[in-house]
Amino acid sequence: MNFSLALPVHAIPLWFLVLSLFLPRICILVAWLQHGMGHFIPATATILQIVVAILIPRILILFWIYQDQGITIWFLLHAIALVIAWGGGSSRVYRRRLA
Repeated sequence: MNFSLALPVHAIPLWFLVLSLFLPRICILVAWLQHGMGHFIPATATILQIVVAILIPRILILFWIYQDQGITIWFLLHAIALVIAWGGGSSRVYRRRLA
């Protein structure tokens, strides 16, 4: 396992890494429209890639980061955002139903 605290940016642009922490679906759409991430989002995207981008975009972004950089600080930040988004959202709904 190779862990690094360096902030390498290889094929994924820095704007995508930062903004996808907060707006994953919009970032995927913008990256697809700009063709900036050509080898991650092919022009002829399969149905499976489109469904994953719509339903679970954070998992797709984690997969792309791992493919490009491995386990780096960006991968860990996005994994923490995934846990917060999935873990924190359900408690709010649960509390709302009890009231």
